[in-house]
Amino acid sequence: MLKFIIKKALYGLLVLMGVVVLVFFLFQGFGDPSRLVMGQTGDSATQSNIRKELYLDQPKWKQFLFYVNDVSPVSINTKEEIGKKNLKGIFIGGNTKIGLKIPYLRKSYQTKKEVSTVLMDALPGTILLAMAAMFIAIILGIPLGVLAAVKQNTWWDTSSIFASIIGISAPSFFAGIIIAYVFGFLLSNWTGLHITGNWYEIDAVTGEKHLALQNLLLPAITLGIRPLAIITQLTRSAMLDVLDQDYIRTAYAKGLKRRTVIWKHALRNALNPVITAVTGWFAELLAGAFFVEYIFGWQGIGKVTVDALEKLDFPVVMGAVLVSATFFIIINIIADILYGIVDPRVRID
Repeated sequence: MLKFIIKKALYGLLVLMGVVVLVFFLFQGFGDPSRLVMGQTGDSATQSNIRKELYLDQPKWKQFLFYVNDVSPVSINTKEEIGKKNLKGIFIGGNTKIGLKIPYLRKSYQTKKEVSTVLMDALPGTILLAMAAMFIAIILGIPLGVLAAVKQNTWWDTSSIFASIIGISAPSFFAGIIIAYVFGFLLSNWTGLHITGNWYEIDAVTGEKHLALQNLLLPAITLGIRPLAIITQLTRSAMLDVLDQDYIRTAYAKGLKRRTVIWKHALRNALNPVITAVTGWFAELLAGAFFVEYIFGWQGIGKVTVDALEKLDFPVVMGAVLVSATFFIIINIIADILYGIVDPRVRID
């Protein structure tokens, strides 16, 4: 198990290295952001100082090495850099120190806040939205898929296939606009829901934050439609394969109840492709809720990233891509481990 995890972690590290190269040369390698940092007003001396602070006065390959040193958990920094960047970690050495630190994602061009702070403030919203969407998809998708398989070639099966095709085909941004307009505007008086809203509301008098989970319902349903459709189809297909196996017929021959055979024996052995879909889609939901968050005004990494793109705030965009990629890798490692737990036939070496 440990060998397997280390192997997967090394593969994940290679993927992250590729992402680092991509985001650097895509967002910083072909431009000069010093003008964005200082705004429209500023003299040449100010721009020169900013260029020096951001290493823009160095060749591109050096700029890249400095960026890798910042985002890497293992880095080499001077005492001055550690204090100036407020690096957090364990450092050893003299004036030039080597250390194990929290990756430094630099500062926002617009707000001057550390990118890690901006993203960590937005991350709970995205995780909450993704978990709610996946909960809806799982709690509805698996039972619907099982019933469709058990009632194959009936109106129930046909209806589930038709609904799944619609769910898979409908883009999230289109479904979001329709759902927001119908349930958050036209039927707002009956649903009590609104087109936009965050997971917390701020009291106008005290300034305190209060949970507003009713705002979660519409974006979670919107984000959960496609994984719900896919989980339903995968569960149905896997169950149809499993129900034809010899051990299922043997279980019936032993006199086990139909409910026990289906939900205890057949479903467990049909869960592997479903786990693949759940974990894969959960990672994608974390990284891909951009349009849904933006449509519903949901304060998460997606909305923060879109806002940053509009303002050309590249450090925030670069940090968001790295954080999303890291989550994607971690969740896929967890998925591979779960395969071995759910299905003993899958060996993890």
